[in-house]
Amino acid sequence: MRTYVAKGAEAEALKVGADWFVVDATNVVLGRLATKVARMLMGKDKPSVTPYLDSGDHVVVINADKMRMTGNKVEQKMYYSHSGYPGGLKEVPAKRLRPIKADWMIREAVLGMLPKNKLRARRAKKLRIYRDAAGLARHAGQKPQPVTM
Repeated sequence: MRTYVAKGAEAEALKVGADWFVVDATNVVLGRLATKVARMLMGKDKPSVTPYLDSGDHVVVINADKMRMTGNKVEQKMYYSHSGYPGGLKEVPAKRLRPIKADWMIREAVLGMLPKNKLRARRAKKLRIYRDAAGLARHAGQKPQPVTM
């Protein structure tokens, strides 16, 4: 069975304005949170999804400090960066990074689940992550709708 994809003017007519959603990361597993947010940024939960158009919604994630990691990931998961010089590999365990940059950890997980194409940067701009619930006050004018996890 073939999947129908709208093209041209029909796709533009189906494209509706982006909605705003707020996701509370309290006691939500990092991977499950990232997949839900990535699907919302891509617009996969809309019936008018078109792969080559940015039809996703804006997502605000609050309480990033209170997210969960299952198993031994807190102890064993490493985040790597390289300076580009020989011997320049740096590794930081999640245990050390989580209290400092929990919002960055969520952003990396979500961006890793977005397709690597020209729309990725535009979709990434629609993601806002805050360490506590106070960041939600900045987006009160957009009237974000809560999403249950």
